[in-house]
Amino acid sequence: MPATPHVERHFNASETVRDIVIGMSDGLTVPFALAAGLSGAVAQTNLVVAAGLAEIAAGSIAMGLGGYLAARSDEEHYHAERRREEQEIEEAPQAEVAEVATVFRDYGLAEEHVKAVTDAVCSDRQRWVNFMMNFELGLEEPDPRRAARSALTIALSYIVGGLIPLSPYMLVAQLATALYISVAVTLAALFAFGYIKGHFTGAGPLRSGLQTLLVGGLAAAAAFTLARLFG
Repeated sequence: MPATPHVERHFNASETVRDIVIGMSDGLTVPFALAAGLSGAVAQTNLVVAAGLAEIAAGSIAMGLGGYLAARSDEEHYHAERRREEQEIEEAPQAEVAEVATVFRDYGLAEEHVKAVTDAVCSDRQRWVNFMMNFELGLEEPDPRRAARSALTIALSYIVGGLIPLSPYMLVAQLATALYISVAVTLAALFAFGYIKGHFTGAGPLRSGLQTLLVGGLAAAAAFTLARLFG
């Protein structure tokens, strides 16, 4: 009887999901708070829309730049640590060999096998450095395209998130009505966003949706209150 192939399903896009979460969460709350605060200070929805679009443009650029700089910092940190590790292997090889052996012992490898496996790892300098980066420092080489991709993902997510609470002001002329619709749409979007995020990350769609709704709703309420108090 043929064996059923074992297929492991793991989610491998955690960095992308993190970027989408960062962009969408801020995009949903900040433009909403701005639009809601302006609703009590101006008489026309077109002014709210103009200010909201300006904020979305500025916010997406700022958030995207922040994501780019963060990813670049991770990349620079990795390469700095790699150069340091290469220097340590050059200057103190015996100490580095001992560290490799310690890693295998910590993983429970029998002592009679430690030396052979350690020698195999250390026989190739590139493999040796890679091993130390992964198992001693817990660092993986970042994708060189990560910074640009992170910036674009965060910026686009911010734009999409920001247009959701702003769209009622584009479609409804009466400010109070637009505000109520914006609140309802934003809360529904927060729940839907959290639900989808939970589905992809395995955190539980319903739980993730409710958590995102609660956290995003509280953040939006706080931002709205501050906008009203100081607007």
